[in-house]
Amino acid sequence: MVRNPMSWCLPIALATAVAAANAQTAVPRTPKADPLNAQAAVPALRHEPAFASYRRFIEVEPVDWQQANDTVRRTGGWRSYAREASEAAVAPPPAAKPAP
Repeated sequence: MVRNPMSWCLPIALATAVAAANAQTAVPRTPKADPLNAQAAVPALRHEPAFASYRRFIEVEPVDWQQANDTVRRTGGWRSYAREASEAAVAPPPAAKPAP
């Protein structure tokens, strides 16, 4: 008798969902402050200005298009940039130094 190959997917999916639900840890809940109590303790407000991480625009001098093309040709063109991007994506993370 040939069984449908998809017939085993539902039991495996259900078992995975049950295992994932059981693996979750309980997070202790902090009691919420009563919104009607004016004396309730609340966390301090923290203000971060909208432009705190703003970096000023720095205008660069335009170069001649022929000079820009020659520079790209000398560095290897788009293939060089693609190679750098692929090497950076495959590079292993730096090893952590052991604590003394």
